[in-house]
Amino acid sequence: MTWPERFWWVVTWASVAWYLTVTVYVSIRGGWDIRRMLERLDEQNRN
Repeated sequence: MTWPERFWWVVTWASVAWYLTVTVYVSIRGGWDIRRMLERLDEQNRN
C-alpha cells in the first residue's frame, strides 16, 4: 500500500469512527430526552 492509499484509508476509517461515535451519542441523548419529555407530559396530564 502506497503512502497516499494509507492516508486515504486512515482518513476514511477515522471519518467512519467519528460518524458512528456521533450517531451513538445523539441516539442515547435523544432517547433520554424523549423519555424525560414523556414523563413530564404524563405528570402534567395527571394534574
